[in-house]
Amino acid sequence: MEQRYDKETGLPVDRSYLECGLPPYLQRSLDTMKRAWESEDNGANDLHFDAYYCELQADINSAEVEGEISSEQAWYLRETYLRIQRGVI
Repeated sequence: MEQRYDKETGLPVDRSYLECGLPPYLQRSLDTMKRAWESEDNGANDLHFDAYYCELQADINSAEVEGEISSEQAWYLRETYLRIQRGVI
């Protein structure tokens, strides 16, 4: 049976709940980036990929600084959709 909660933290192992309740502008950037990664991962060359990436990064940072999302949400989004590892940048 698959474990649903982390034994140490008590939080769900599936952290996708951190995508709930995002500000509309951040949700739009996130949806655009999901499509861009899908194209990129399938070998297509999206000429706007860099712009989408930068826009999502800026929107995550803005939402975090303005208190619209938590730091935990911000890092989840960075790790998942920008493929940035905490402590590497």
